[in-house]
Amino acid sequence: MHGFLRGAHDAPPASLRALIGAHDWRESPLGHPDDWPPQLATAVAMALDSALPMFIAWGSDLRMLYNDAYVAMLGERHPAALGEPFQRVWSDAWPQLVPIIDRALSGKRVHFADLEIPIVRDGATQPAYFTFSYSPLHDGAGRVAGMYCTAVETTERLRAERRSALELKLSDALRPLHLPSEVLATASALLGEELRLARVLYGEVEEDGAVFTVASQWLREGMEGLSQARYRLDDFGPGIGAALRAGELVVIEDILHDPRTASWPGRYTREAIGSVVTVPLVRAGRLSAFLSINRNEPYRWNDDELRFTRDTAERTWTALDGARTQAALRAERDRSRTIFDTIGEGFGLLDRDWKLLQMNAEGLRICHLTIDQVIGRDHWELFPEVEGTDTGAMLHRVMAERRAGQIEYQLAPVGGRSGWTEIRAFPVQDGGIAIFFRDITDRKAVEEKLKAADQRKDEFLAMLAHELRNPLAPIKSAAMLLDMGMLNETRVRQSSAIIGRQVKHMTRLVDDLLDVSRVTRGLIVLDKAVLDVRAIVDEAVEQVRPLLLARRQALGVHLPVVPLSVEGDRARLVQVLANLLNNAVKYTPEECAIDIEVRHQDGMLELAVCDEGIGMEPELTERAFDLFAQAKRSSDRSQGGLGLGLALVRNLVELHGGTVGCASPGPGRGSTFTVRLPLVAPAAPVEPLAADKAVSGGRLKVMVVDDNVDAAETLSMLLDAAGHEVEVEHDSRRALERARTAPPDVFLLDIGLPEIDGNELARRLHAQPETAGSVLIAVSGYGQEQDKRAAREAGFRHHLVKPVDFDQLAELLAGVHGALA
Repeated sequence: MHGFLRGAHDAPPASLRALIGAHDWRESPLGHPDDWPPQLATAVAMALDSALPMFIAWGSDLRMLYNDAYVAMLGERHPAALGEPFQRVWSDAWPQLVPIIDRALSGKRVHFADLEIPIVRDGATQPAYFTFSYSPLHDGAGRVAGMYCTAVETTERLRAERRSALELKLSDALRPLHLPSEVLATASALLGEELRLARVLYGEVEEDGAVFTVASQWLREGMEGLSQARYRLDDFGPGIGAALRAGELVVIEDILHDPRTASWPGRYTREAIGSVVTVPLVRAGRLSAFLSINRNEPYRWNDDELRFTRDTAERTWTALDGARTQAALRAERDRSRTIFDTIGEGFGLLDRDWKLLQMNAEGLRICHLTIDQVIGRDHWELFPEVEGTDTGAMLHRVMAERRAGQIEYQLAPVGGRSGWTEIRAFPVQDGGIAIFFRDITDRKAVEEKLKAADQRKDEFLAMLAHELRNPLAPIKSAAMLLDMGMLNETRVRQSSAIIGRQVKHMTRLVDDLLDVSRVTRGLIVLDKAVLDVRAIVDEAVEQVRPLLLARRQALGVHLPVVPLSVEGDRARLVQVLANLLNNAVKYTPEECAIDIEVRHQDGMLELAVCDEGIGMEPELTERAFDLFAQAKRSSDRSQGGLGLGLALVRNLVELHGGTVGCASPGPGRGSTFTVRLPLVAPAAPVEPLAADKAVSGGRLKVMVVDDNVDAAETLSMLLDAAGHEVEVEHDSRRALERARTAPPDVFLLDIGLPEIDGNELARRLHAQPETAGSVLIAVSGYGQEQDKRAAREAGFRHHLVKPVDFDQLAELLAGVHGALA
């Protein structure tokens, strides 16, 4: 048994492998497959294993063997075609294929692309298109014993391309037309010529819906027009009229045999109609018009022809509506010409030779001209600076194509004229054009300012929102460690320090977000200091470490032995490195490596982040730092992000006087991002302030009033740890009552309290004798200057912005104790 038949019994019953194995070959000249020549068996095996449509024709009468993919091309000829002569299987295409087959059987390979071959399908001959190649097959003696064919039917693709081309051709033909008669004539001619019709008719139906008038008809050469100008719809059969009134497409393939028309043969015979398609136009429930095509003889209309006819009808009606509307507008505009002298924009009228016939007072003012300088002059002589510009091209286009146009034009200072002008041009009946124009210089200036301000604000807000999440990862991890309750003092201090640093970082970002007024002026102020590069790296790594652990990625940090320093904003530079690391983590597979390399060269710091991630195409590396630029990550965008991170990196690095670049060997081969910053001499070391020295001074009695329970409790614990006696209240009225019985030395009041806000509570505390001498400190999320001013007016001595800097608070309390002592 030949190899290609092994497993035939286990193959699906409908597969060709199974059919060949089950076929009765006793009467076939090919004989049983076990006896087939090795050359034939090998070719059949290759075909059966191929996903492309293939067949083999073998022997003197070219017996056909084919694969599963070829079945769709055979259609109803399968399975009877198996083992049959090629001529019998493809008898309809045989006359056209004989020369091609003879060439293949002479030992030459033949290839055709999109060859049209009429074939019989569904009982009718239809054009079909194929791309195929015939190759000779040799027997063991080297003689040509058959041929091997790979074929693909391209009918649907070519039909789709033809439909698109026809739709485009129709649109282009109708676009410049402005008269209804031109629209009808052009659309009918294109439809008739493309479909090789005998007649294309456009009928307009009268109000009663019973009678139609022939508004336009296209005729094939030698074809006579309809015998009448008006008809009753029912003259062509009541079923036809009823269908059109219902808005139904009417398709008749044979007038004499269709039940809707067979009883009215005389009318159709007189008008030489053998087959017809009619598309109705129903508006407001009434049949108002129709487009009808016909042939002299019976004809089977295909889907492409029906689709193109419907599309032509719809586009024709749309173009007719537009042409009629434009005609009405032009007539009205011509009747109202005198009105233009009183309108608040410039108006000029040009004839077909570009001679100025009219210009109103506002137009003369805008152009700094008099009526004598304008009338009868050539437009291009008066305004030579417009020629060769987009505005000039628009005016030429309106004049030539008879389509309205509009443009905004920036005029260089010429003859006292400058600034921006909005220009609208319309074709008029006499072949010229009418031009409306107005000075929009002031509007454009305002728009540009607003656009620039909005863009700066939106970019800044988007970047900050993108970055707010970065510090949350180490905060969450440290909080979870503290919640476990099994840490030694060193670990507790480390976790507390992490939370403190990240809260400060988030506070900086929130402060920038709230201070939008600086952004609208294009200002981002850096809090510069001399910084140790190692500290920047450590803090950035700290931010991304939870992500690294989650993805089981290895991070290598390579620092030089010599300490390096740069001058910059610590939070911003940490932000830069954290962003680059976040990108590397996101787009590097799990359990791969990421490296940070720190070098110095020619007085510059080079900080590189190298990953083994998805890499980039060369064109993406050139725009990787543009706002919103991203590679195509995955179809579900599981990595998220708006492409802000690298744009933020570039902006911040450039603010520090540095540069940033990226390189990648290509997709799947990783990326390297390198930041270059100027090096500076290291700052003198500063002895860090020990945690137990943060508060100096004696014990105070403090009341914290905040409706946020967590905020109040954590602040209370800090104050208690610093040695103060602390009371906590979440309600303003209870705070007033409790303070009367045991007045505190200091009040820490939230401003955004419900019912009685912090400012009103401060006024009441000052008003009651027991607490009039207490020190009031505002603790608020509102940090604008007007907020601080309102707090001072309410009686607060100090104003702190949430989250509170506890070192600052400790200094304030120490000062209060000193004043009380």
